[in-house]
Amino acid sequence: MAYLVLANGDIYEGRRMGDPRDSIGEIVFTTGMVGYLETLTDPSYAGQIITQTFPLIGNYGVIPEDFEGKPACLGYVVRQICPSPSNFRSEGALDSFLREHGIPGICGVDTRQLTRTIRESGVMNAMICDTPPKDLSEILAYRVSGVVSRVTCREPAVFPAKGDTRFKVALLDYGYKRNIVRSLTERGCQVTVYPADTAADTILSAGFDGLMLSNGPGDPEENVYAISQLRCLIGRLPVFGICLGHQLAALAMGGKTMKLKYGHRGGNQPVRELQTGRTYITSQNHGYAVIADSLKGVGEETWRNANDGSCEGIRYPGKNCQTVQFHPEACSGPKDTGFLFDAFLHQMGGAQHA
Repeated sequence: MAYLVLANGDIYEGRRMGDPRDSIGEIVFTTGMVGYLETLTDPSYAGQIITQTFPLIGNYGVIPEDFEGKPACLGYVVRQICPSPSNFRSEGALDSFLREHGIPGICGVDTRQLTRTIRESGVMNAMICDTPPKDLSEILAYRVSGVVSRVTCREPAVFPAKGDTRFKVALLDYGYKRNIVRSLTERGCQVTVYPADTAADTILSAGFDGLMLSNGPGDPEENVYAISQLRCLIGRLPVFGICLGHQLAALAMGGKTMKLKYGHRGGNQPVRELQTGRTYITSQNHGYAVIADSLKGVGEETWRNANDGSCEGIRYPGKNCQTVQFHPEACSGPKDTGFLFDAFLHQMGGAQHA
């Protein structure tokens, strides 16, 4: 027997899976019907307990080739876990994966009711435990902090282009997903991944054709040094930012961010391209958003969420910098907006200057 205890006092009963330790984190939900491996290995979930809204998880097993990074989440909540996966690519069961990576989990939970609670009350803290605590103070006191420094790489790493090298790109790692690198190398880019605290001079002195700002976890405003370095980089070379990179670029340009009530997480988030009016389905994983009005006169809103109207993209005229909140590199999909990587190559080649 195990329990999921929310900061509002709600208690859900279930069964233990994964690592047997107790864990406290910020509980969020994701609506993806597939892609649980990509979710569990996405560094953007650092400091959080993940709830899957889809009821059956683990049915195609564990496939290391599909991992996006090192697991950083603090817990996993599902309705039903499949003990006997069936997939020719599978190398094990999900419960074993959770144990191996020290991720506490609980199954048998009414995830539909849990998701309703988060949607109505907003994101809150929670605890996975064997015995519900009488005092909620430890749960209430938890804060997601210092997570970018926890998930970023420690040393630079170079990933060669597939085929001829067309461009050399620096990628600032705030908790990057591996498919961002794949999306660039497949297009002929040699990618050098740098730690989040890399100085602007290091990037500028290396002769790169462009700069990629990655996704990552936590409150963007915490990253004071990274923001200060982006102020020195934007406008000096072509820049493309995704998710946290989008938020950090906005803060560097004088904009503001806000925390969303329950965030956008899953592979079915609709966004509208404002120039064309066309709507695309995107993959997203974030709890904060850029306030578009805070960038008036500096940046132009290019994409908007079709559900809640929040900002999904910004273009900075005269700076050759474009950023989006969603994930155009998404695996396991959708890949509707993969063309944005081609647009980044145009930025570097001079065919389409922003």
